[in-house]
Amino acid sequence: MPLSQEERQEFLAAPHVAALSVTVAGRGPLVVPIWYQYEPGGRVWVLTGPDSTKMRHIREAGRFSLMVQQETPTVRYVSVEGPVTEVAPMTDAHHREMVSRYLPPDKVDAYLRMAESFGPQVVVSMRPQRWLSADLGAIVDM
Repeated sequence: MPLSQEERQEFLAAPHVAALSVTVAGRGPLVVPIWYQYEPGGRVWVLTGPDSTKMRHIREAGRFSLMVQQETPTVRYVSVEGPVTEVAPMTDAHHREMVSRYLPPDKVDAYLRMAESFGPQVVVSMRPQRWLSADLGAIVDM
């Protein structure tokens, strides 16, 4: 069964690891795991290197998709796709917000120090335009 708008936004707002998918001319899409940030009703954003393969393809396509899922105790997922609305330099505040979403508080500073070696990063924002979702709990629990 599809999730309601509120359910899918709440699910997407949880700290899942997403699969980012972007069209690549002449072949299948590029699909990579990625951390993301989202607040219900807002934009989805990810961090990546300004010269990374995924950023190059995002620039060419002008849009991307994210898919997040939960496998236990039920199969539940949300997929969202839409146009890129902004690409901006990553700030320290962006980086701390993203890392704090996924790591325990006592690991954040160490990760941020280590991540300095990644070089410059950008924030890529997307306006959710198309949503797909399902909760197969009723089917799985049969």
